[in-house]
Amino acid sequence: MTCAASHWLLLVLLLGGSFPAAAGDAPRAVVELFTSQGCSACPPADRIIGDLSRDPSVIALSLPVTYWDYLGWKDTLARAAFTERQRAYAGVRGDRQVYTPQAVINGALAVVGSDRNALEHTIRDPGTAVSLPVPIRSELEGDRIRIDIGAAPDAGRKAELWLLPVARAREVAIARGENRGKTVTYRNVVRGMHHVGSWSGAPAHYEVPRTILQSGDADTYVLVLQAEYGGPGRILGAAKGPGL
Repeated sequence: MTCAASHWLLLVLLLGGSFPAAAGDAPRAVVELFTSQGCSACPPADRIIGDLSRDPSVIALSLPVTYWDYLGWKDTLARAAFTERQRAYAGVRGDRQVYTPQAVINGALAVVGSDRNALEHTIRDPGTAVSLPVPIRSELEGDRIRIDIGAAPDAGRKAELWLLPVARAREVAIARGENRGKTVTYRNVVRGMHHVGSWSGAPAHYEVPRTILQSGDADTYVLVLQAEYGGPGRILGAAKGPGL
């Protein structure tokens, strides 16, 4: 994972206090799809993410990776940081390799991204789904993004807070490679990952400058509160920005 330089980050940490969310009800799942314009198996998974993006209880994200760029088409949306993130997830789980399309749910469970049944079962089934126990609220106010995090249900829990600038929809005409001649619409494309701060488990308030959304061509954002276990761990809470 990468983070922005701290010189532009305005961070205020206060215990207690909150305000109404601007982005609606709390989600039950964060789905990260690791995808590639150079992978012929990915368009069905990209369509599933498009469908999930309309579900208010799900935060569905596209994270294009770079490792298929050698196949004749360089992914126009891919970031090396997303390749590193997928590999870090694999390392935490003990997986030997990464692949596309792969969906990671709440930082904990991985399924083939084009397997709609497996993905929806993992999200919906109380027996397999991993919840998001920590509430997060955010709103845009002037030139700032204000963020409030509730208390952890388990004392002593710690995590890192990330802000992900997101482009809600990007259409790409693919001219070469395995998907040559196809035009694919990618939904909720992550354009960067910015570390907001560390969280100790107590209620906390943060503020960051709105200019953080100028990463790439982002038009909104997602907040992710994620445990770290020598790599990205379980996502404890998340929130959508305006328009998601």
